[in-house]
Order: sequence, then C-alpha cells, then structure tokens
Amino acid sequence: MEYGEVPNTSLSIVFKAPSDPVRRKILSMLKEKDMTAGEIAAQFNISWPSISHHLNTLKQAGMVVDERKGQNIYYSLNTSVFEEVVAFAFELLGRKDDERVEK
Repeated sequence: MEYGEVPNTSLSIVFKAPSDPVRRKILSMLKEKDMTAGEIAAQFNISWPSISHHLNTLKQAGMVVDERKGQNIYYSLNTSVFEEVVAFAFELLGRKDDERVEK
C-alpha cells in the first residue's frame, strides 16, 4: 500500500483502532516521526507479539503504513484516513467544509 492510499476498511475498524491506550500512544509517537517496530516497542513494557498485534490493528484500519528501508521497516501515520474520519464526523454533525472555514 502506498503512502496516502486509504484501504477499503469498515468504519468499525477505523474507530476501534484508537480505542486502545497503547495504540493511541503509538499514533501519538508516529505523529512526531516515523519509527521502526523496535523503536516503538522500546517505549512500552509489553511483549513484542503485543506490539506487533497493535501495529497490525492500526495497519488494518489504514491509520499506519509501513515501508521497508534497507533492513528496517518504518511505520508512519496515514493522514488520509484521519482526514476522512474528520470529514465523516462533520458530515454526521450536518456541517459542510464551508461552515468549518467560516467559523
């Protein structure tokens, strides 16, 4: 999957992914910079399989993408999904893009 490409995922997965505090922290860390799984795991006191599970959940939701660079795999935020979720939330609230800009 290329950066910025939004996978065909259900909204339930997209909303479930950030429901876990570990995944929210991972998203927050990736907001600052791209990281390897090892760099991410070093910030937690949980097992590698647990970190892998959390990263896979975030990837399935399309919130995180991975890219191999040499021998390392770097994880980064897929901001396109966040933009779609915000647009969906505004649509649910009955607001249009014009109203957001005017306020």
